[in-house]
Amino acid sequence: MSIEQLKNQIPDFARDVRINLTSILTDATLPPQSKYGLLLAAAIATRSSKVIAAMESAAAVVMTPAAVAAAKSAASVMAMNNVYYHFVDVASNPEYKTMPARLRMNVIDSPGVDKVDFELWSLAVSAINGCGACIDAHERALQEAWLSSSEIQTAVRFAAIVQSVAVAIEAAEHGRLHSTK
Repeated sequence: MSIEQLKNQIPDFARDVRINLTSILTDATLPPQSKYGLLLAAAIATRSSKVIAAMESAAAVVMTPAAVAAAKSAASVMAMNNVYYHFVDVASNPEYKTMPARLRMNVIDSPGVDKVDFELWSLAVSAINGCGACIDAHERALQEAWLSSSEIQTAVRFAAIVQSVAVAIEAAEHGRLHSTK
């Protein structure tokens, strides 16, 4: 599925979502690999097969297979880390903060792409998953890599738009399923 086909599936009640998706495709704030890896990682975080297919198709045009795999790795490892570190962050028992995570996450140190790209993608997924501890850690790493606040905000804005595309399409499908009964 292409992004154009995906846009055509966004219902009229989500016209703003369709417009936002169109606008991020022409946004040049981030370089192509950063942008399309971010869109793919965010799509994976939405768990929408249609959104994933469209973003993966678009990413494959501008990214190497290794970079596509790294974006998938970012989404996968953040799915794990976001659950764990969100728990540690919100649990009342302070003992959890002193315990080793014992989660394998070597890909973070050696992602196979520029570390800044991997951090951007990890931030986007963490924003979708709502893990404040991971958001802070990745945002801090990006600031230390001299990314501007505008570039960091763009990554999160793109993630928000990708999430809204998945929600709009799912709501439309839900409505179609229930209107035939």
